[in-house]
Amino acid sequence: MRFICLLMLLSPLPSFADEAKDFMAVRAAFASGKEAGTQEALKRLQSSSLEPYATYYRLHAHLDDKDTSAIHAYLAREEDTPVIDQFRGEWLKQMAKQKRWDEFAAEYPYLINTDAELTCHALGWQRVQNEALALRAARKLWFEGEADANSCDAIFDVAIKRGVITEQDVAQRIQTLLESGELKDAKKLVRYLPSAERLPLAELDDARRNPQRYLGRVKLANAGSGRRKTAMFALQRLARQAVKPAYVQWQQLSKYFSPEEQQYFYSWLGYEAARQHDPRALEWYAAAGDISLNPQQLAWRVRAALREQNWHAVWEGISSMSVAQQNERSWRYWKARALIALGHERDAEAILTPLSREYRFYGQLAAEELGAAPAAGIVTAKFVVDEQEVAAMQARPEIQRTVLLYQMGLRTEAAKEWDWAMRGLDDRELLVAAEVARRNEMYDRSINAANRTVELHDFNLRYPAPYRDALQASIDEHDVEEAWVYGLMRQESRFVTYAKSDVGAAGLMQIMPETARWAARRIGLKGYRKGLIHQLDVNLRLGTYYMKSVYSRFDDNPVLASAAYNAGPTRANRWRGEVPLEGAIYAETIPFDETRDYVMKVMSNTIYYAKLFGHPSESLKQRLGVIATNKPKQAPAHASAM
Repeated sequence: MRFICLLMLLSPLPSFADEAKDFMAVRAAFASGKEAGTQEALKRLQSSSLEPYATYYRLHAHLDDKDTSAIHAYLAREEDTPVIDQFRGEWLKQMAKQKRWDEFAAEYPYLINTDAELTCHALGWQRVQNEALALRAARKLWFEGEADANSCDAIFDVAIKRGVITEQDVAQRIQTLLESGELKDAKKLVRYLPSAERLPLAELDDARRNPQRYLGRVKLANAGSGRRKTAMFALQRLARQAVKPAYVQWQQLSKYFSPEEQQYFYSWLGYEAARQHDPRALEWYAAAGDISLNPQQLAWRVRAALREQNWHAVWEGISSMSVAQQNERSWRYWKARALIALGHERDAEAILTPLSREYRFYGQLAAEELGAAPAAGIVTAKFVVDEQEVAAMQARPEIQRTVLLYQMGLRTEAAKEWDWAMRGLDDRELLVAAEVARRNEMYDRSINAANRTVELHDFNLRYPAPYRDALQASIDEHDVEEAWVYGLMRQESRFVTYAKSDVGAAGLMQIMPETARWAARRIGLKGYRKGLIHQLDVNLRLGTYYMKSVYSRFDDNPVLASAAYNAGPTRANRWRGEVPLEGAIYAETIPFDETRDYVMKVMSNTIYYAKLFGHPSESLKQRLGVIATNKPKQAPAHASAM
């Protein structure tokens, strides 16, 4: 039925099955280097919307040909598709490696999606024209840290030799690389330092492998700056693993470091302590004095203050951020909450009012702080589409390509094509595109388009609810809230039935294979085997059972249960506080960026689904609730006599 609908929408295109067979044959042939025998398939694809991809595969196999007329003709096309721009980037890399700068210069201005390697090649071209300007641009790229090391090595080397990139710049870049654990890249730069300041490479390797053992052996009395920096690297690595042993080592070694170096380490100790929910975090941040903190350190100083409910420190920490960081949704909300706690309600309202108009987790909380009902700002009525607009959108070659690629399971290519097609569309066009995607069961692309609108919205497209009939039996069997299940599925898979994560999670519910086997045993699912995880009814049944199990285990709290679903029950439990925590504070202080974002989006989704389903709903703040302490409950005094 799915293919029949597609054929009707794409008429008068050739048979989808034949077209897909030809396309996949051409794709596989060129991927394996076996071009022979593809001529007939290529000829049949000339009238297909997928022709630019077929031609890409053919031309990519001939990048080294002397006759480049076909390549230049392809690059000169007006078709609006990312695959031509992708080929342009690959061609430019070829020209740069061959130092064919005239051809590089002629094509580079037309490139839309660049990357680090091409940026470096562009500097190489610029250096031919104006070396001084290119070297200054190289220094800027050096500090941004986004350069492709191999491609930029040559121009960086010249910039260092000419003094455009100074020894101080090199030392700062090495420090940044060590902070992020990029030891290999840091070691490459050590040779540019004066010999007296060079970090000992063998010791750096020892510090990385076993920082605690290295720190127990290193001799810092009268040590040079290179060894002290190596010891600092080991201290940072140890603190990342566990702050307690790092602080023990620091107490023994701190006397060998300058006051500035001591402040520097305390800023990192405070940061790692905050991420590990150690109550000494703010104390160590204070010991760092007025040393400059990076955005991550500033954020975690505020999060540490939130867990202590030190509202003055929350306000002070946010106020010390850059304007750009303060304007992030989370810090606008928490600054307003701090102002309310400190008795400045009017100032808080000035922050909350514009934030409340944003359809996100913190926008919902802001609206509730101002007295709005749950999901009060959303419109439940569906956007009424014009069928002529739908037909016109469906007829666009870029939309046809997306649908075909999607149906063939080439979701990466389909997503790129879709994102390319969405550029420049107004709100109405975006909603029409979202409706086209929905009709073709491309729910992730439908959500993608509907989420982009600025003023005209359709929340039924933003929050679709496919498979409700199939899901109902599992919801009834395991007694879980439908809105929460949909809120989680939207975040997990965007309703792609055959979705598979990098770690092996599968299906709508993104169940891990081990979890699926466990759940199958618990519900008595006889004959379960690995392949069944992709079967819709099985995936839903196992997923909802696991949702119910973590929900019951974690005090019937959806915040804890959502965190456990994403990061595992052990971590979710460990992130509780030593005192009860407001649910929003628990969510904000989850140390995994992915899980923090996940929990907030699942909870936000749940509110919207409840409203769209017409279910009675608590406020988001009520749903978040209070997260009980992770301390074990004390037994009653008479327990031993029972």
